[in-house]
Amino acid sequence: TAASTTRGIIAGGGTPSVKNVIEFVTITTTGDATDFGDLPVARFEMGCQCTSATRAVFGGGKVAPDNSAVNTIEFITMATKGNALNFGELSQEASRVTGFSSPTRGLSAGGFNNTPSATKSNVIEFVTIATLGNATDFGDLLTQRYTPGSGSSKTRGVIGGGNTQPAKTNVIDFVTIASAG
Repeated sequence: TAASTTRGIIAGGGTPSVKNVIEFVTITTTGDATDFGDLPVARFEMGCQCTSATRAVFGGGKVAPDNSAVNTIEFITMATKGNALNFGELSQEASRVTGFSSPTRGLSAGGFNNTPSATKSNVIEFVTIATLGNATDFGDLLTQRYTPGSGSSKTRGVIGGGNTQPAKTNVIDFVTIASAG
């Protein structure tokens, strides 16, 4: 999911089958979601949903039929309907990452890669939302984990909880978004 001040965006999904659909809702009204466009490839367990005032960025996830993780990043312009376009790549194939952003920078953290062997990640990386390109190393989480939650202000991102397999964690990390580390 991603949002601007007027629209909420939902992309991909895996129930009952893997989807490439992007839908939106107008936040100030009630009603069902409306078609926005499509992802280039059907994906589920995406993360890295980052937004600026104009763009939403989607990264990672899994594709059918083998449920392999991918490193692709796509973007949409939230004010205009249309299909997602290529933005760049994450440094690793990962699903179940979390994403957060400042008005200019989008970050992804953690994740899970199921090929060739199941591995958790402590990687944090970033993109500049206004310019296309591959993600750049930002730093590391305190522990390797997937499916953490996250939130952010204009200056700080927090990453909490997640699965460390076989256990879960209650660790909360924070980063200053403007500076790597």
